Amino acid sequence: MKYIQRFTVREKILLAFVLLGLGAWLFYYFESPKAVEEETVFSVQDSNQHNPGENGDVANEKGVAEEPEIIMVDVKGAVINPGVYEMESLSRIKDVITRAGGFVKDADQTQLNLAGKVADEMVIYVPVIGEISKIPQTGNLSEETKLISINTADLNELQELPGIGPSKAEAIIQYREENGAFKAIEDLQNISGIGEKTFEKLKDLISIQ
Repeated sequence: MKYIQRFTVREKILLAFVLLGLGAWLFYYFESPKAVEEETVFSVQDSNQHNPGENGDVANEKGVAEEPEIIMVDVKGAVINPGVYEMESLSRIKDVITRAGGFVKDADQTQLNLAGKVADEMVIYVPVIGEISKIPQTGNLSEETKLISINTADLNELQELPGIGPSKAEAIIQYREENGAFKAIEDLQNISGIGEKTFEKLKDLISIQ
């Protein structure tokens, strides 16, 4: 202290500035790397929060499967429970057949692509053995299938209908000649050999126009 008291006021001021400068340098030297490191850590953490990368939000968005759409499919022919069923858009034809109770004993499964995908308003017709299906397996029946008029169709056209052979085709024509035109498609059941089961296969393929 006695040594410092010997300094002039100017020298004391100069010494004070030197000491302050030395202190500032020592503080920067020892504290600055730590601050830079902490700032870097916080920056990385913030980056991870906003950009999670492959395992974050992007992965979650890709990993969430879209809900399948519900569609309507019409099943006809040689199945246990024909009818219209609600199905998921990712379903296959085999899934629809299962919903319909499965095939009847004489169903001809070889005419169906059981692995095919279903579509909304699709008509699936299952023929019996020896029968050729007249209904496309995709799309809307009314748009893709031309109806056969039981009042104007000739012998060959009538035989294109499922379950209608030469004898039944002749019986249909004979009925028209004897009774006049059919007034409703249900009148077809008045013909011998065409019962309810056969009519179910025909009703969506015929008209009286």
